Amino acid sequence: MTKDMINNYNYSSYDQYGMNVMETVGPVALIAMPGSVDFVNRINSRLYKRRLQYLESNPELLYKNPGFMRESYLIDANLIRFASGEGKATLDSTVRGHDLYLITDFLNHSITYDLFEQPVPMSPDDHFQDLVRVILACSGKARRINVIMPYLYESRQSVRVSRESLDCAYMLNELKHLGVENIITFDPHDPGIENALPINSIEGLPVTYQMIKALLRNVPDLIVQGEENCAMAVSSDEKGMKRAIFYSSMLGIPLGTFYRQRDFSLSVQGKNPVVDYHFLGDPPMGRDILIIDDMIVSGNTFLETARKLKEHNAGRIYAIITFGLFVNGIEEFNKAYEERIFDKILCTNANYHEPELLNAPWYINVDITKYTALVIDAMNHDVSISSLIDQRTKIGNLLRRHQHHKDFTNLAE
Repeated sequence: MTKDMINNYNYSSYDQYGMNVMETVGPVALIAMPGSVDFVNRINSRLYKRRLQYLESNPELLYKNPGFMRESYLIDANLIRFASGEGKATLDSTVRGHDLYLITDFLNHSITYDLFEQPVPMSPDDHFQDLVRVILACSGKARRINVIMPYLYESRQSVRVSRESLDCAYMLNELKHLGVENIITFDPHDPGIENALPINSIEGLPVTYQMIKALLRNVPDLIVQGEENCAMAVSSDEKGMKRAIFYSSMLGIPLGTFYRQRDFSLSVQGKNPVVDYHFLGDPPMGRDILIIDDMIVSGNTFLETARKLKEHNAGRIYAIITFGLFVNGIEEFNKAYEERIFDKILCTNANYHEPELLNAPWYINVDITKYTALVIDAMNHDVSISSLIDQRTKIGNLLRRHQHHKDFTNLAE
């Protein structure tokens, strides 16, 4: 570097992470798929506020990086349905040269379309086909196409046990062939699914920090970090042990799990029925319990786990769940709450929830839109997102504040 180059070097263009805010892949464009509009609107607002911070120290961004600073990064995509149920996608504005982020909620069943004059709720398959349509409308024009699917489509069908389809791997390969460069998801059911595309970018982002922060904000008297009679992390079954182990290690609390004895001679709706439950771990008597899982579907497993823990004289019971589907409604949960079977359930706002659930006294909605906006911003600068993925340092700082009874509601997400 010459002396003139050193004198003209703009050190202020680098933020605290070493990110050159002047250099981006291209102007950001956010496309909200049907069912994810509210979630994406919040991301858009968070991203705008993030970039206002850049502008305060780098006002030259307004003319040196066209498109970097806009009040809205949204581009509208129209999903049109014909009377036969077939469809097509159109865009309201150009995407040429943009760094596109398509965000979709495969679990939103509140969106409907008309099929032979009958309203039909959109299934995950319908949502995926609409995603494909929008990608086809953008392909060949955008600088880069990225897909953010908080819930990984078909993630529960990621391994082959018998003669069955491998839907998740097929879906990932289809997106790859359509030209998608990056696929972002949160807390996938099976993290090993990234092996389906070993040389492509598939990021399964954790939401541990956001969940622990929300938990400690709502339960300030929770005892953690090895103190006497501290809380316990519990997995409902052996499949979810890895998540429970991480929470146990980070919070410094004991670990427990349930071994579900199954009758493999029977199959009911594709599953072997549970014959008995066996708890493995330290006695939960008198301890607050954190039940860790990636999703609640019907909720039967969670409620049965909570009841078994109460039979062992457990204290308060909290569930930390990334995706709350509640496919059978919340009536059984309301009854269990009134019976003091559990105390609170924490879920992210990454998928659609019925208003009835959001208003339930036992439900806590954990916002991850700021986290998502930070990931988009880092990717747009084409820098590592490892500091966002590795949340151990932030969790450690959070727990130190908790131990000293300090308020942490304004900590960065």
